Amino acid sequence: STWTQSVLRACKHGMETTHISVSLVVNVASECGFTDQHYRALQQLQRDLGPHHFNVLAFPCNQFGHQEPDGNKEIESFARRTYSVSFPMFTKIAVTSTGAYPAFKYLAQTSGKEPTWNLWKYLVAPDGKVVGAWDPTVSVEEIRPQITALVRKLILRKREDL
Repeated sequence: STWTQSVLRACKHGMETTHISVSLVVNVASECGFTDQHYRALQQLQRDLGPHHFNVLAFPCNQFGHQEPDGNKEIESFARRTYSVSFPMFTKIAVTSTGAYPAFKYLAQTSGKEPTWNLWKYLVAPDGKVVGAWDPTVSVEEIRPQITALVRKLILRKREDL
């Protein structure tokens, strides 16, 4: 099961579930000033760390500045065509207020940081704990050391389990 399904299950049952990878969850928008640098850096991160139990999870959102106006097919096509993204692109969702997608409610509640604009990044450990949350002014390059450290920790733990 995917991290999102696990989070939704955890939200419903109020308990932790087991996870198998480190995730960077991002609310993306195609027409934002931060889009270009983020998509390029997120894809580089996916390329470098993807083979090692890591995934960028992209959730398109049109809540901030109406900068994700297109439908799901167009959004995914834009990201794949323009930035060759290989990470999962989910369907367009709301990330704040009453209609917020349950996974984002969980991220906001557990991190204490609700997204206030596009391209917020939430680093989620394999146990489902949110270990970091950053707004779009913080670049992917700036948080890469924390992500890499968490992935390394997971790789070492998996080796010990063998």
